[in-house]
Amino acid sequence: MRHNLSKIFTLLLLVFGAGLVLLPLVIVLLTSFAPASATLDSVFALDSFTGENYLEAWNRGHFLLAFANSTIVALSVTALQIITSALAGYALARMKFRGREAILLLIIATLVIPFQLLVIPIFVVLKWGHLINTYWALILPTAANGFGIFLMRQYFTTIPIELEEAATLDGANRWQILTRIMLPLARPALITLFLFTFVAEWNDLFKPLVFTTRPELRTVQLALAEFQEEFTNNWPLMMAGVVIATIPVVLLFLAGQRQFIRGIGSTGIKN
Repeated sequence: MRHNLSKIFTLLLLVFGAGLVLLPLVIVLLTSFAPASATLDSVFALDSFTGENYLEAWNRGHFLLAFANSTIVALSVTALQIITSALAGYALARMKFRGREAILLLIIATLVIPFQLLVIPIFVVLKWGHLINTYWALILPTAANGFGIFLMRQYFTTIPIELEEAATLDGANRWQILTRIMLPLARPALITLFLFTFVAEWNDLFKPLVFTTRPELRTVQLALAEFQEEFTNNWPLMMAGVVIATIPVVLLFLAGQRQFIRGIGSTGIKN
């Protein structure tokens, strides 16, 4: 009986916590379907719901171009981070060389440095390379990431080294071991890194705001910020824009949530 009561209490506590998290999202979603003339009292009236806000927000916010730009930037950064994280993570996990632990500590230390502190030197470098107001200004500053390197390093350490030793006896070199054995086995970690990186880049407002001024390079978050400034008093239209900007990352997470959970659960801290 005591065990059953404990399970029921835990379930109720989890349901309550989930309700607190989902309540603002539900309010945003319901508000996005309300007519533009709706008041605060009538915004949740189900009989007055309309989908016109989404069509108007899509057209007036110019989200098509913003979606294209965000997709290009997010996929490019994600691909580069997966490559750099996999290579560096494998080297730190398996290759023995002087200073390996010091390099790992330096990489971990970069996680506590806010990107905003580096914006001036990064801007100077991009300016020197004539990359301001280009896609490269949005891609190169985050092409490598300490979290991704640490994540891949931790996952590679969970893979039995006997697999590599057997492959070495069969004549495989380091590159073949990495591409044919380690990376396929590290699929959960790679998907986790993909989701983390893509969502972060999709939701990033700082880089487009600082490194670009051309309207044709607007990303989703920059377009959404400008859209909200234009329609400050039209809450249903603003909420429709928020939902439009959120849909891709929600669908992406739902598609990869199983591998995401598995990847997080398999990358515990291990020396």
